[in-house]
Amino acid sequence: MVDDHLENLLALEAVLNSPNYNLVSAHSGKEALICMLKQDFAVILLDVQMPGLNGFETAKLIKAREKTRHIPIIFITAISQEREHVHQGYAAGAIDYIFKPFHPDTLKRKIEQFVKIHQKHEENILRTNWERKNELNEINRKLDRTTLNLRRTEALAKVIGETIVDTIITFDEQGSILSVNPAVNKMFGYKPEDLEGRNVSVLFLKGENDEVKESFLTSIKHSVGKVMESVAIRKDYRQFHADILIGETSVEHHQIFVCTIRDVTERRQMEEVKKLKFINLEQMVEKRTRELIKTNKKLQSEIEERKKIADHLYRSQERFRKIFESSPCLMVIFSQKDLTIMEVNDSWLKYTGYTYEELVQQKINLQSFVEESTLKPIRIDQTIRNKKINYRTKTGRIRDGLLSTELIDVYPEPCILFVLNDITERVHLEKEMSRLDRLNLIGEMAAGIAHEIRNPMTTVQGFLQISRNNKDPLPTDIINLMLEELNRANSIITEFLNLAKNKISVKKKQSLNAILNAIYPLIQAEALRSSKQVKLDLHDCPDIFLDQKEIRQLIFNISLNGFDAMTANGLLTIKTYSEKQDVILEIKDQGQGISPEVLQKLGTPFFTTKEKGTGLGLAICYSVAKRHHAEIDIKTGKQGTTFSIRFHLNSF
Repeated sequence: MVDDHLENLLALEAVLNSPNYNLVSAHSGKEALICMLKQDFAVILLDVQMPGLNGFETAKLIKAREKTRHIPIIFITAISQEREHVHQGYAAGAIDYIFKPFHPDTLKRKIEQFVKIHQKHEENILRTNWERKNELNEINRKLDRTTLNLRRTEALAKVIGETIVDTIITFDEQGSILSVNPAVNKMFGYKPEDLEGRNVSVLFLKGENDEVKESFLTSIKHSVGKVMESVAIRKDYRQFHADILIGETSVEHHQIFVCTIRDVTERRQMEEVKKLKFINLEQMVEKRTRELIKTNKKLQSEIEERKKIADHLYRSQERFRKIFESSPCLMVIFSQKDLTIMEVNDSWLKYTGYTYEELVQQKINLQSFVEESTLKPIRIDQTIRNKKINYRTKTGRIRDGLLSTELIDVYPEPCILFVLNDITERVHLEKEMSRLDRLNLIGEMAAGIAHEIRNPMTTVQGFLQISRNNKDPLPTDIINLMLEELNRANSIITEFLNLAKNKISVKKKQSLNAILNAIYPLIQAEALRSSKQVKLDLHDCPDIFLDQKEIRQLIFNISLNGFDAMTANGLLTIKTYSEKQDVILEIKDQGQGISPEVLQKLGTPFFTTKEKGTGLGLAICYSVAKRHHAEIDIKTGKQGTTFSIRFHLNSF
């Protein structure tokens, strides 16, 4: 037990005290190493943080010593819980890494198991040593009988080693001999100067042609680094067996080969003796291999147990990753200290339009998240639960969401988890439902008002017209004023009727371009009256089912709004074209655009920005579009506003 704190050693001694084994305490890594020189141990409990030699350094020194390298080491620490420290502990040779506070009973059981393993190992060693001693005695008896022969062989080998001198030759890529040592005279009978410049094959081939010499040279080059047996030829054409070792090097970009030639004729006589020795060595190696296999099986069992633990940790991390990545809510984790984003999920990237690389390791922009009620940026110094906010995407679009935050620790840095539920589509649907409810109410009101008021107004209008011819008629200017007001009231009632949902449209298949050409003079006259311009940009479109009167009214209402939005000399463009299964009508002005506040209320009855407007023009347009199963889309900006009415061919 190695720990620089006495109280920790006392605590371990109290937990692990047992009559089955002895406990040895050390107060430093150096003291632990001294203990291991004196005694043998079954297991080592090692603290990580110690002055002088720390736990990792002590473990490496223990593993470096042959006698102690197989002793199991368990790290026990209370502070070094980072993953990199755990990996460092296992890399230093530990088989376990325990964090304080630990479970006393679990630790004691682990120690007892290691003691049992050690005792079993000692028993196996004693039994193996006894068996090995018997085998060695038997081998020694056999070796005694061959000692005399071996001594004779050793004496002969010594004489050969002292007297034999290898021939060393260097040659180039073409086989031309560059240099030869003096030993060639004794081995081959040549003087060194006799061979310089000649082909190396002269020492191995006898009167062969150039093709055979080239083949022999190629085989030698391919045997670089290997010992090959060959038959050498002396100057007097006598042959002898030789071992050839080829080396290769490069000098000033020239390839040079070094050939060492050794006469092995006498070695052949010793091969049988050496074979016997090799057989004995192979038997010893085989026995040692069986012992290593047994030890390896034990280690494999320990490795499998550690793998199970690692697999469990991996599955836990994988479950969290899948939940985080597959959540339909927008989720991001960032540092509470410097607001650096650590992780985002796919939903966040999908809705905001950013890429993973654009966000991770970058600071989160809290100015992009604004409370809907106060229009102020959110605060992260307090926990948020389902607060309705507006957030800005990469393209600048504002979306709606419900935000919740949570403080969490990651590695173990304090972080904030943002969970954002996007409700943009729901808010849009709620607004649309509200608008449709108001339209439905106005429609019902229009039907009632038309039924109750229109007939009496017609009677009043008739009597007023007859009164003009009486002897004492009302003043003409008063009568004209009354007629004008009645006509205006009748016009409003007519617009109410156009909003009624039970209004029947008389549709027939016809060309949208034909309707535009027919109404164009009227629109052009209105443009000239207000010093504006109008342009038709008509493309080929298939015929669709339309109510001509309602479509004329829709075009005229939107065109008049466009003229009102522009200054003098402004251009109004009316365009038609087909796209897949749709026919699109576009009316574009060059006004200043529509503000977001006004844009949200467009189409609502009685809402108008004009001084004398009724607020029913666009409401009628939306009602007409609905009866034709068409969709109205508005794009607005500083360069103007475009109304796009999309008629679906497959909806008729």
